[in-house]
Amino acid sequence: MKIAMFASEALPISKTGGLADVVYALSKELTKSEDEVIIVTPYYASAKIKGHHLKNLGKMTVHMSWRNQEADLYCTKIEGVTYYLIGNPYYYGRSNLYGYHDDCERFAFFSLACLDLLKRIEFPADIIHVHDWQVGMVPTLLKEKYCYDPFYDKMKTILTIHNPAFKGMVDRYFLNDFWGLSDDLYDSGQVRFDNMVSTLKAGIVYADKITTVSPTHRNELLDPYSDQRLNGVLELRKYDFQGIVNGIDYKEWNPKTDPFIKANYDVKDWKEGKAICQKDLLKTFGIEKGKGPLFGLVSRLSWQKGIDLVISAARNFLNDYNDCSLIILGSGEYELEGRVQALRDEFPNRCGIYIGYHNELSHKIYAGCDFFLMPSLFEPCGISQMISQRYGCLPIVRYTGGLKDTVEGWLDENDKKADGIGFNNYDVNGLSYGMGRAKELYLNSSEYDKIVVNALKKDNSWKRSAKEYRALYLELAK
Repeated sequence: MKIAMFASEALPISKTGGLADVVYALSKELTKSEDEVIIVTPYYASAKIKGHHLKNLGKMTVHMSWRNQEADLYCTKIEGVTYYLIGNPYYYGRSNLYGYHDDCERFAFFSLACLDLLKRIEFPADIIHVHDWQVGMVPTLLKEKYCYDPFYDKMKTILTIHNPAFKGMVDRYFLNDFWGLSDDLYDSGQVRFDNMVSTLKAGIVYADKITTVSPTHRNELLDPYSDQRLNGVLELRKYDFQGIVNGIDYKEWNPKTDPFIKANYDVKDWKEGKAICQKDLLKTFGIEKGKGPLFGLVSRLSWQKGIDLVISAARNFLNDYNDCSLIILGSGEYELEGRVQALRDEFPNRCGIYIGYHNELSHKIYAGCDFFLMPSLFEPCGISQMISQRYGCLPIVRYTGGLKDTVEGWLDENDKKADGIGFNNYDVNGLSYGMGRAKELYLNSSEYDKIVVNALKKDNSWKRSAKEYRALYLELAK
């Protein structure tokens, strides 16, 4: 099959979140089935191209209603996947990937350029897989605008919803002004949401299949009481709507070969390896730990991630138990950053904090901690809990979205399948319960060892997830 991935970010070229990881890892896994996979992504000013030979393919004119914008085209090959980069200094010569007043115009240009590129490079895709709102209008364009060109006639589309909180909202005027589409699509309600045009809703209506990143998150989005309010349109497409859990890159996240950790280990020698890694981690942060567990967190410091719960529950826990410690790595909301640093000031010997992102430190935290905190308010899939399992660092999660699908919470000594700890209530008591259960488990060494081994043996690779996506592709390509 010929598969084209359209995405606003993709490792190793660009990244702000998990979307980049998914597009890269899924594409790489699909090439193992001898599928021909291309990724089309913007050429941002911040693109990481060092070490990748870019071939200049020249320029292409993209027609945006009355505008004619030039696209600079480049390509490179990374681990079996061909990347096509679409450049335009006006739209992408900026310091950040997103967050500008004209984001909808920037990605309208990109969506049109993606489809034009396929014809330019003579790539008659069997499947076009689009990701999130930035390219959500592509299925609509294919069926309403490009349908008269036989080159596009047999192409099928899949939309994956990674973050439904962002819906690509723009005034109805721009439906024609950006994409050259008729107002009839707005008047009929097909692309209308909250009296505006939503590119995400357009994708849901027009894509041949829709996926999101876990079965539980699919059910949450279909719930009439969902905060995202997409349940109405998704209900109409529910038989074409599937939840497929993400995987993690087993090459990058492998305690047996990880170059960033003090000692490599696997399921056979994890006790010795993690003990060395923990000692190194504590030394790195200049903190101490008694006989209790070391808790860790690597996250964006955001309300969605339950960081306020972590601060309150951890303060109570560190006050009550002087044998436990905590390490936090992350950045985000200014107020939460300040509160996290205040926690370190309160417990300087047992609380280590790093504000910012540090890739090497993140690896050290997964390898050196005993438990990993993820009390998210909502989490479509989540990757950190799967990485922590890979390193034998048991995740403590709130049962929501993909966290519910990927973590088997420990119940009692008869539990043979557990690979973490879970709780239901999104409040300080819920997280405190989870941390209390963790300490109870940790002090029961034989039970703790059993659960760690379960986590280390768990298959969170992309092999399983890619197989599900490929089955969906094959169904469409019949």
